[in-house]
Amino acid sequence: GRQLAASNGLCIPKLVYSVFPGTSRSSVTRCKPGANCPSSHSGISRQLSPLSVTEDSSAPILELQNRGSSGVCGHRVERQNRSADDGTQTHSENSSQENRIKARCLSCTSMVLKGIWGLLIILSVSSSWVGTTQIVKITYKNFYCPFFMTWFSTNWNIMFFPVYYSGHLATAQEKQSPMKKFRECSRIFGEDGLTLKLFLKRTAPFSILWTLTNYLYLLALKKLTATDVSALFCCNKAFVFLLSWIVLKDRFMGVRIVAAIMAITGIVMMAYADNFHADSIVGVAFAVGSASTSALYKVLFKMFLGSANFGEAAHFVSTLGFFNLIFISFTPVILYFTKVEHWSSFAALPWGCLCGMAGLWLAFNILVNVGVVLTYPILISIGTVLSVPGNAAVDLLKQEVIFNVVRLAATIIICIGFLLMLLPEEWDEITLRFINSLKEKKSEEHVDDVTDPSVHLRGRGRANGTVSIPLA
Repeated sequence: GRQLAASNGLCIPKLVYSVFPGTSRSSVTRCKPGANCPSSHSGISRQLSPLSVTEDSSAPILELQNRGSSGVCGHRVERQNRSADDGTQTHSENSSQENRIKARCLSCTSMVLKGIWGLLIILSVSSSWVGTTQIVKITYKNFYCPFFMTWFSTNWNIMFFPVYYSGHLATAQEKQSPMKKFRECSRIFGEDGLTLKLFLKRTAPFSILWTLTNYLYLLALKKLTATDVSALFCCNKAFVFLLSWIVLKDRFMGVRIVAAIMAITGIVMMAYADNFHADSIVGVAFAVGSASTSALYKVLFKMFLGSANFGEAAHFVSTLGFFNLIFISFTPVILYFTKVEHWSSFAALPWGCLCGMAGLWLAFNILVNVGVVLTYPILISIGTVLSVPGNAAVDLLKQEVIFNVVRLAATIIICIGFLLMLLPEEWDEITLRFINSLKEKKSEEHVDDVTDPSVHLRGRGRANGTVSIPLA
């Protein structure tokens, strides 16, 4: 074929190896300019290869193009899907992180608000209790009728539920009628609500204990200073633990036994502070009796009524006020006509001091129940014990008390025992966890201090172009 083409001088055939698999060789005929390739030559060239140039090359090229286009499109679709998946994953991760940040911010905000409310409640509880005690001492200068004062201040408890309902109207989104709210809160007495039988059965013992607690407290204020009475009244926490351990079979705690022993020690030292004077012993007995009846009230309330929310507590205290007004009003009348507690006329009564005492006493009871809802219950107890230094400061300003070493030590011991009573039941486990966490932090800091020199050595060795191996 080459010789024929060369002899004619018209066409120069060239054998080209195909790049694609399936075709081994192909012929390409190039003609000189101005010359025509004869059909015979083209036939010879076609005989050299079974496929023409177009048939040999076009199909694989088209196939390659189709494969390439489909491959590119497939890669693009896969990349788009992957990018979409990555976008959704990153979006979900970002949203989860934002939710965590929001939850942390809300928890921190709630803790801060609880702390602020706690400080306000502490100051309010201590100041109201100090004010009540000091007003009683002022009232005694011109008017000494402790039972009438107790009865008068207890009647103000009727206002507890109206105050609660006004707060409900101001804060609640779904307002309820007074009767509906009253029936809802009366479930503290049982499923049937407040009946006459339950009113007499459940309210009578608690009303008597309430009256005895306040009456003995006022009697003690006649014999002792406000500081001593408020300190002795703090022993009710120890009595609550002892009664709960005996009656309710609560968990035994050694630290609370120590606190109870400290309270009893403080009581004896308080009586010894005035060399066991008659008025001092009687006053200490009244104060301890007030603390005991208060503890019995709390234990019986827990036994028969259980725990109560703010509305139920408001309903119960208002019910005590109604019982006091209906069934105990005959007692001050009897004392008046027997001239045990007598006054010349109602116009001569110190209404300002009486209303101030009753208002502060009601405010104290409301704050104690509100504080449990708004903040931590332990802060209410701290507010109560802070009334001791508050009364001491007022007594020092009024120059009504001279603190000797024994009285001061007794007051401090009773306050320490009261604070020990506030420890939680798992205080030992919490303390051990805290100590272990401190030990772990110290060990981690020690490990960091040991590894720091090796890091510096490595940094210097690399800076100088050498690698230093620290000695272990």
